[in-house]
Amino acid sequence: MASADGAGSLGPEQNHLNVPVADHGPWATAMNNLGILPVGISGQPLVSDPLCIQRFDPGLGLITPINPMMAGISLVPPPPVPPDVPIIKEIIHCKSCTLFPQNPNLPPPSTRERPPGCKTVFVGGLPENATEEIIREVFDPCGEITAIRKSKKNFCHIRFTEEFMIDKALYLSGYRMRIGSSTDKKDSGRIHVDFAQARDDLYEWECKQRLLAREERHRRKIHEDRLRLPSPPPIVHYTEHEAALLAERLKDDNKFSEATAVLFTWIERGEVNRRTSNHFYSMIQSANSHVRRLMSEKALHEEEMERAKEAFKNALLAILTQFEQITSVFTAATRQKAWDHFSKAQRKNIDIWRKQCEELRNAHSEEIMGIRREEEMEMSDDDSEEIPSKRLRSEENGVCDQTQASLKEENDSLRWQLDAYRNEVELLRKEQSRVGRPDDDHTHVPSPEAQIQLLQQSMHSMQQQLLSLQEKLSNKEAELEETRDEHRYLEVEVLSLREKLLGSDGEVAEGTSQEFHEKSVNGCVPSMYLNRDRRAEFRRGGVASEKEALLLGVISTFLHVHPFGANLEYLWSYVQRLDSKVSAVELERLMVRLPSMFRQELSGVGATLEKRWKFCGFDSLSSA
Repeated sequence: MASADGAGSLGPEQNHLNVPVADHGPWATAMNNLGILPVGISGQPLVSDPLCIQRFDPGLGLITPINPMMAGISLVPPPPVPPDVPIIKEIIHCKSCTLFPQNPNLPPPSTRERPPGCKTVFVGGLPENATEEIIREVFDPCGEITAIRKSKKNFCHIRFTEEFMIDKALYLSGYRMRIGSSTDKKDSGRIHVDFAQARDDLYEWECKQRLLAREERHRRKIHEDRLRLPSPPPIVHYTEHEAALLAERLKDDNKFSEATAVLFTWIERGEVNRRTSNHFYSMIQSANSHVRRLMSEKALHEEEMERAKEAFKNALLAILTQFEQITSVFTAATRQKAWDHFSKAQRKNIDIWRKQCEELRNAHSEEIMGIRREEEMEMSDDDSEEIPSKRLRSEENGVCDQTQASLKEENDSLRWQLDAYRNEVELLRKEQSRVGRPDDDHTHVPSPEAQIQLLQQSMHSMQQQLLSLQEKLSNKEAELEETRDEHRYLEVEVLSLREKLLGSDGEVAEGTSQEFHEKSVNGCVPSMYLNRDRRAEFRRGGVASEKEALLLGVISTFLHVHPFGANLEYLWSYVQRLDSKVSAVELERLMVRLPSMFRQELSGVGATLEKRWKFCGFDSLSSA
């Protein structure tokens, strides 16, 4: 038991067995029955006091609590207990009874979980003849007892005044109590001490916790009040006199910030009405008069900054000039007519100095070049900000020209490759025909077997070349088709960009938007950023798995009940309730692959442009 580790005997006068005993025979018999050797009864203790009573302070005459953090008596921390020293309980003598310890080989008595704020113990296994006076005599050394509630069934409840007294009472658990020197069964019993759950203890503990919580809240509030920033000064209420004073303060540059705060508060409070509107108008006009002053101050600060930048750049240039001069000095010193007259150590030092100077000069020149690049970028930004519409149009025209030029170059290169393949085929055919015709001028005529073998080899090589050319031709045709698709995608994206630009400027071109709408409806462009695999999947179409078939049914049902279409986010939010693993990209890919069932249309103009998906499966069936 945990409590037995730190508790000893109940009093300094009961630490050893030096109490005279009249008859040693009954004591020896009782101790033999308990398995304890009857040694030291005549006066010598069984073991020394430090081993019997751990954590016992003889100066105070009291026992320290088991938990050192608990509210106890000892102010000095107890010495460490050696782990190899066993705890030996001794016989305790009282006036009316004697307590014999249990066999040390037996396990310690078990206890329940300690209730919060426990001050009451349960004592069981009492002798039948034990009275309340005997119980008080046994447990009174543990501490001041508030109440003893004894039952007729050989147990009782003892309530102490403090919680640490419970640990002392638990030390007596397992002792055998014997009243007097009688060996009768009614006068002996093995007592068991355990924690008891009492409503009074719980109520006092809760009251104590609430008190501690109130004190903690009070300390926290004091701390927060000490760290809280001071409140701003209160704003005066509006009166004509205060308004006249405020108008004067608004004209003063030093008091302008405080005056604007007061004016803002009055306007927010609703002080403006028909009667006071003229006063507020004059004050707002006074506040507006400071705009010119602020702009002039800003211009002055910008001029100061420009002058500082110019001075900084001039200083850097002067430093760079001096670096160049020092470098020229080192260069002159390293020439042969001067270099030969220096010693080896001097040459080494000069070489080190020259390298350091060149590194510093290069870093300095890079810094100056960076400043110049920043100035050029600022100038270019200013030029572009002057005419934003021209810049957008030039970017748009540049993108269009670049894409058209790249597509034209690819088409020309493919056309040239096809012409080269055709020329090679023609040459091979001519060689074959020339090999097949006999040469009249040739004097030597080969044998028929050699001619047949030569023809077979040439035919085999021609077939291989034709097959390779056909494969290359099919690959080039596929690349040409992909290039045309990309060209169409880029055209439609350029049209959409132009429409957005015109819509933002207020100049909506109906023909362009109609053309873009027709191209998007025909399924020409699902997106500019479709990769090649996705475009191939779009051209191939079809359903690849059962999951896609289920999604296809859900999407068709959803779009069928929305005849005017629905955007992708709305559709995805509905499908995600059924399957949270489906993403919006999967839904878009599935609908793009099936243009005969789903059609994407654009509704709105300019900033309200929105893409909507519609179900067109019935239209496809009727047209088929």
